[in-house]
Amino acid sequence: MDNNQYTDQLIRLSPDWPHRSGLGTPAPLRFYRSSEAVRVGEESTIRKSSAARTAAPAVESQAEHASKEPVVIDLHAHAVLEMVFGAAGEHGPDLYDHDGEQRFRVGGYTLCGVRYRNSLYMDLDVRLQAMDQAGIDFQVLSPNPLTFFHHVAVQDAVAFCRRHNDAMAELVARRPERIGGLACLPMQDLDAAATELRHAVEENGLLGVYTGTDFGRDLDDPALDELYALSADLGCPWFFHPAPSGIDGPLLDSRLRRFDLDLIVEFAYEETIAVAALIYGGVLARHPTLDVVISHGGGASALLYPKLRHAASKRPWSPDWLRQQGTFEELFERLWFDVHVGDDLSLELLTSRANPSRLVFGTNFGGWDSGAAHRPGASQAESFDANSRRLLRLD
Repeated sequence: MDNNQYTDQLIRLSPDWPHRSGLGTPAPLRFYRSSEAVRVGEESTIRKSSAARTAAPAVESQAEHASKEPVVIDLHAHAVLEMVFGAAGEHGPDLYDHDGEQRFRVGGYTLCGVRYRNSLYMDLDVRLQAMDQAGIDFQVLSPNPLTFFHHVAVQDAVAFCRRHNDAMAELVARRPERIGGLACLPMQDLDAAATELRHAVEENGLLGVYTGTDFGRDLDDPALDELYALSADLGCPWFFHPAPSGIDGPLLDSRLRRFDLDLIVEFAYEETIAVAALIYGGVLARHPTLDVVISHGGGASALLYPKLRHAASKRPWSPDWLRQQGTFEELFERLWFDVHVGDDLSLELLTSRANPSRLVFGTNFGGWDSGAAHRPGASQAESFDANSRRLLRLD
């Protein structure tokens, strides 16, 4: 059975409604190849909590790591956590059965036809089996984009994010050699977001931040600078992934609800705007050590790259520092992208425009457009492995 058949069997996607995805300890996290039996003493250290990792010696030297077959690390894999149900008050989220069909409710929005319970989204054993089937050694789990809760009341967002991040840490603690986790933040209140970021990284040992692209502020709003600086200081990458609009906030365009265009067009739209805001708005220039990852290859950024670059030097709003020759290119190469872009031609375009040393493997594991069956070639695998380790501070 190939991997697409396998995930179809696990998830049983509705033909008319595709899937809408999506306790750390001071001890080191370790991982193993999916093809190897786990034996005590053969693990390699990959992660410490932020407080401890600067003092922790690497178990593998660079030479030892280079001599081994590359590890496949998947940075685009969403999880649904049982412990978060009801954590956002009236907004849920809730999972229930209706006429034999699972339904997932977030506020006034209900997702039908996608099975979460007893699938890889909620059952770790099923996930690990699917990872082994796909040849994925380590997976970084991220929040379900339907539950970012960026537009609900502050107290509901704060409560949900704390419950989510604690639950994610507990899940990771079950198999830290195979999975890591990313934190969600209550972006409605930046002080609360900073508190949760410290808790998630320093106390829970989560690997990074994972938010939507639209939370009521432009991504280059100076009010976010302290939070970006904290993320950089913690050595904590920031992942941006869109959510369909109209769930806990305003609907961008009702036409996007036709033909699931929110998953195709709206996501690419949001990702492209995120790239523009981070570069044009000076976020990357103000925070030279901040690592930012944009999902799905940055949306349409690679396709629009010539126009984006030209606008940086020609449009009247462009500041003098951005007009300098080579500045746009340098900042674009600062961005990280996952390579879940659909096919080899799209990946070739992305690779020609982005910095190859900042491309990481990602699959949207188990999703309607899962790329888990598309294993990277030998040269790509080595590059993706090295890039992911550097991004996540695993070595």
